Amino acid sequence: MKDKIKLIALDVDGVLTDGKLLIGPDGKELKSFHVKDGMGISLARFSGIKIAIISGRKSEAVRIRARELNIDFLYEGITHKVNALAEIAASLNIEFKNVFYMGDDINDLPIINSAGISAAPIDAADIVKKSVTFVSQFHGGNGAVREAIEYVLSQQVNYGELVSNYLIELEGTAQ
Repeated sequence: MKDKIKLIALDVDGVLTDGKLLIGPDGKELKSFHVKDGMGISLARFSGIKIAIISGRKSEAVRIRARELNIDFLYEGITHKVNALAEIAASLNIEFKNVFYMGDDINDLPIINSAGISAAPIDAADIVKKSVTFVSQFHGGNGAVREAIEYVLSQQVNYGELVSNYLIELEGTAQ
């Protein structure tokens, strides 16, 4: 990895979730997130990488999960994801070459093609998998984000040392 990644941007449905939409009779939407993906996000944030979620849908479940994970930027209901990414990159004073994006479907192609490196879950659309730098062996919502983040981190830091420092910090914050 030639350019250091400073921002990880993620789609939600099909990436952080399995893509299924569970809508109850009251209209409330439920989503299932994988804790391993959350740990990957926590490790990336610990290493100094900012995290963004850029989703085409709006969901209270996503807002709750984003708060739990201390996501730096949350953009929902976004049709033109590249515009959202440009706004985030400008606020961080970084270039697209310093961005890692993970998406799964054709609406993600413009941002995938703009990011410095990109990834997709194994169950992404074929055209997306052919367009990304890295294809996870996991399905969306089942650890694909974690594997992709580990891919990024292992190329720019000593991953074992990062984990050790993370655990030391975690122990230091325990009551």
